[in-house]
Amino acid sequence: MNNDDAIFGTPAAILQLRFEFVLFFVAAPLGIAVFFPPNWMFPALFAFTGLGIVLLHATPGFRWAELRQGWANWTPRELVVFTLVTGIFCTVLIYLARPDAAFFLLKHRPEMLAFIWVGYPLLSALPQELLFRPLFFRRYHAILPQGRKADVLNAAIFSFAHLMYWSWIVAIMTFAGGLLFSWAYRQRGSFFYAVLLHAIAGNIIFAVGLGVYFYSGNVQRPF
Repeated sequence: MNNDDAIFGTPAAILQLRFEFVLFFVAAPLGIAVFFPPNWMFPALFAFTGLGIVLLHATPGFRWAELRQGWANWTPRELVVFTLVTGIFCTVLIYLARPDAAFFLLKHRPEMLAFIWVGYPLLSALPQELLFRPLFFRRYHAILPQGRKADVLNAAIFSFAHLMYWSWIVAIMTFAGGLLFSWAYRQRGSFFYAVLLHAIAGNIIFAVGLGVYFYSGNVQRPF
């Protein structure tokens, strides 16, 4: 048993972790999706992210320097294949689901697309990966299932965090992304690789027009 397990290994500590996990990863996203008006969603998410970073910093045994470990555990070939497959999939999906939105920013607002491409990796992909990879797996490892079940749970939680968009397309895409980003973080041992894949996927999504599903102004609750 390592020091982290010793700290979080008591029944009281395990109960606290479970309560904290449900509150942070289930209750908070559900509350934002159900009760917050669309224009409040992003301020709420930034507050949510700030709290997650505080929890990660307070996690016994965690050091920020460990996020640099394994940063080069990927190959250019993998990255090219991932980019091509993601680009093709997203292009097919936008023409099937919303052909009117296909490549809208690229055609009509290239300056906005350039701004998104610069800002998304730092303002969205990076903080999301902090919460759903290191925080999820490091702080709550004592209450997670073993092996691949933990990756599936991680992907499901990541998808659920996007409930505020009320879109089955978003749910499926974020679940698939969660599986891939979890693999990069856990199997390759590279937080950097998880962020890189997330950033590329997000930028492709906005380039082909699927960003229309990730825009709070388009949110339509089913109730």
